Amino acid sequence: MSETIKIAIGSIVVGIVVLGLKTLAWWMTGSVALLSDALESTVNVATAFAALIAIQVAARPADQNHPYGHHKAEFFSAVLEGVMIIVAALLILREAWHGLQNPVPLDAPLEGLLVNALASVLNAVWCWVLIRRGKVLGSPALVADGHHLLTDVFSSLGVAIGVLLAVVTGWAILDPILAVLVALNILWAGFRVVVRSLSGLMDEAVSDETLDEIRDVISQSAEGAIEVHDLRTRHAGPRTFIDFHMVVDGQTTVSDAHAICDRVERALIAALPEAQITIHVEPEEKAKHSGVLVL
Repeated sequence: MSETIKIAIGSIVVGIVVLGLKTLAWWMTGSVALLSDALESTVNVATAFAALIAIQVAARPADQNHPYGHHKAEFFSAVLEGVMIIVAALLILREAWHGLQNPVPLDAPLEGLLVNALASVLNAVWCWVLIRRGKVLGSPALVADGHHLLTDVFSSLGVAIGVLLAVVTGWAILDPILAVLVALNILWAGFRVVVRSLSGLMDEAVSDETLDEIRDVISQSAEGAIEVHDLRTRHAGPRTFIDFHMVVDGQTTVSDAHAICDRVERALIAALPEAQITIHVEPEEKAKHSGVLVL
């Protein structure tokens, strides 16, 4: 079992525990804001299951129907997560609307807040694990799940402050007002998750930093070539796809040109272990006098 799948299973376990704690906090207090916090946790559990399925699909090797692999499955999971975050925000707005129409005093708020705080600490630790390891493992699903939980942590902090204010001031209406603010924050977070995930589905190029690294590696390892142009990149989960045209002297033998390609591929894979590289060799009359300078 890969580390990515283990972490995805861990997200399900953590999500269920946090959901139980937040539901208990809502039951103890009757707070609409704490109910909104618990509703978001139901989404956490659902998306954790979706992420696990997507990661398992993405790990499948390439086959006849999917010669480039199944890596994009994780982007579908991340899009689903963003959509479900938005749905959770709308559910919270619905509960907040009922609370605004009929605000009620809170019961046992301090005890409930302590239970909710325990859930938030657990979420904070786990979202750090998800974002950190998700980036290392090149897993969009884990990173998206981590950013979602981070939003949940900030929302829970805001809820705690608002509920305390409602108790101290005696203004029960602060509770549903805070729930509205939490919902709007969650709505924005869901929108950002969807946008980030769609960029991967649309074959967005790698970051400028990674592109500069690719250019440097090609420049330093393509000795024997004249130039490299039409460099293109895209990413899908942990896999980075790189293709370009490499111009060589017209008298270069196929064997020598192949040796140059092998050297460049080894250097790129050393820098980006999950890279998949396609090189089109051209004679010198095809040179465009642009692109990557070969040292």
